[in-house]
Amino acid sequence: MQLRQRPELRVAEAGEAASVVIAVADVVDDATTRWLTALHRADGTPVVLIVGQLDPRTVVGVVGSGVCGVVRRAEATPERLVRVVRAAAQGYGDMPPDLVRHLLDQVSLLNRTALEPRGLSFAGLTERERDVLKLIADGLSTREVATKLAYSERTIKAVLQSLTIRLNLRNRTQAVAYAVRNGWI
Repeated sequence: MQLRQRPELRVAEAGEAASVVIAVADVVDDATTRWLTALHRADGTPVVLIVGQLDPRTVVGVVGSGVCGVVRRAEATPERLVRVVRAAAQGYGDMPPDLVRHLLDQVSLLNRTALEPRGLSFAGLTERERDVLKLIADGLSTREVATKLAYSERTIKAVLQSLTIRLNLRNRTQAVAYAVRNGWI
């Protein structure tokens, strides 16, 4: 009701496509997370969650479900709702600073405990893959890359093949282009 009275926003009618979905929940549990995921995946519409209680440990799951804005019910003033909905419509995220801090802590912990021990990173490439792609991007041949990195040619070919299969790419040229576009190298 608060948003219907705001001239900056227009509330979609039933059956009409919306640019942002607003979901309201008392708490976030597994069922709520599945519901939020379904709301987002139905057509990729950004989801803003207004929530009564949110355990900070569930923030990663909430974000993973497609939620890009979180507002605690106690803080859901018309001005705050407008700001979060507009940010979501423009492709941005917005959540209380304490939740952002907790999210960053969880991401850092995940990186240290799960990804780094396996040689992975959030960039999507291992250190070896990054090194190989950088040298390929510089125009070096497989043999030259192997010599420079002190690996066998067979290892370099295996790294490239594994990478292209994992990322569903056709060849090393496409792998380099993909890595450049994603800012990985």
